[in-house]
Amino acid sequence: MLRRTVIAVISTLILLLALPLGAQYPVTSEGKSPFVEVVRNVRESVVHIQVEAEVETRVPQGRFPFDDDLFRFFFGPMPETRRSVSVGSGFIFRQDGNDVYILTNNHVVDLSENQTITITLADKAKYRADVVGLDPMTDVAIIKITVPDNEQVSVIPLGSSENLEIGDWAIAIGNPFGQLGLDRTVTVGVISATSRASLNFGERSPIYQDYIQTDAAINPGHSGGPLLNIRGEAIGINAAITSTSGGNIGIGFAIPIDLARKVVSDFLEHGRVVRAYLGILPQEITPDLQQTLGLERIGGVLVAQVESDTPASRGGLRNGDVIIRLDGEEVQNVARFRILVANSEVGRRVPVTIIRNRQERTLHVELAELPEETVVREQREPAEAPLLGLEVVELQSEFAQRQQISADHGVVVSAIESNTPAHRSDLRVGDVIMEVNHRNVESVSDFENLIAAAKRDYEENDNNIILIYVLSRDGVNRYMTINLAE
Repeated sequence: MLRRTVIAVISTLILLLALPLGAQYPVTSEGKSPFVEVVRNVRESVVHIQVEAEVETRVPQGRFPFDDDLFRFFFGPMPETRRSVSVGSGFIFRQDGNDVYILTNNHVVDLSENQTITITLADKAKYRADVVGLDPMTDVAIIKITVPDNEQVSVIPLGSSENLEIGDWAIAIGNPFGQLGLDRTVTVGVISATSRASLNFGERSPIYQDYIQTDAAINPGHSGGPLLNIRGEAIGINAAITSTSGGNIGIGFAIPIDLARKVVSDFLEHGRVVRAYLGILPQEITPDLQQTLGLERIGGVLVAQVESDTPASRGGLRNGDVIIRLDGEEVQNVARFRILVANSEVGRRVPVTIIRNRQERTLHVELAELPEETVVREQREPAEAPLLGLEVVELQSEFAQRQQISADHGVVVSAIESNTPAHRSDLRVGDVIMEVNHRNVESVSDFENLIAAAKRDYEENDNNIILIYVLSRDGVNRYMTINLAE
């Protein structure tokens, strides 16, 4: 038995040694890695981004006289400003004369109104950058620098992310770990998956998600750098990682370049992103829903709600319809559906194939432009409860959908401020507040009214405990208390 094993091992080694070098590893005819030429052509197109801003904070406790009770009684907490510095990556994708355009992430440069963005090129030249466009809904940003006359910079060509296959080569370039001086670090891997969606990166998670997943090492500071194919074309913008340690564990995500390309085109042509919308709340099809609705497969999206006076309502869509095709394109899931709708032509009448009462039919809906106020309300203006130190949004909001929350009533905690009663409680972002002091919460306005009543009770009767009934992120219902006096 041992003799047969030894012979088998030796035979395998002989076969491996007999293989031509190119069959074992990807090499050029000169015996070089093919990545060498790719990196040589595009590495200098990757830039270092530094963002500086003045951030107002509160003077920390323990600093006399600001922590004195008598001082706080008359003057309240004293603000102070501090200098905030963050770093990231970007890459040059276009030059028009003196104007040089750079792609990066929205979360890299969208920090403050009073900020300075400094770009450092490969030759160490530094330039002040202006923002061309910010799109938090995809996490794409475009910034611009102005170079001297007759100066040419290296530009990365934009490829296509449409036909990527799992196993394709992927090359990431970026500036990991900010101040360590590791600029333009190159890592290599493969495309691990495509169309990753419903990923939660915190309250700034983009609504439109169709991420490329790669095992090419992406670390903090890589954000905004390019993900390249073997031809040296940008196929994505590195954006995020999943990690248990804060560093790379082989799971990184990039925004597909085709998704970013529309954002670029719209900003350069219109000065804003133009998106179409239907006006529905889409819901994923689960195996139970598939069986209940009599569907042949798990696919399409369920219309959970049709908003009034929208293209959907005018086109005849109803709650309970299942959309399986939009303008001839198969609808796979909610994430892809959102992108299909958003990228459609505004004002065009498109066929929408649905299943209603187990019968397939086609409606025709004229798509309208997504109202700007809808985006602002959803992204920028959640309801605040300053007394508690938290923000909440409706169950029908995009934030709640990204959390994959299933509750029949309540509001979702979207943000909690540090050193507040809410922060000192067991409440967490993503929890659903269903009751306040034994009163049902059906909407954000309900929540605001109940908190206002609790505030009056606190001021008049010194009742400093608020009882809330919560559906937690782990699916467990429990009562919690928030102590206003702490």
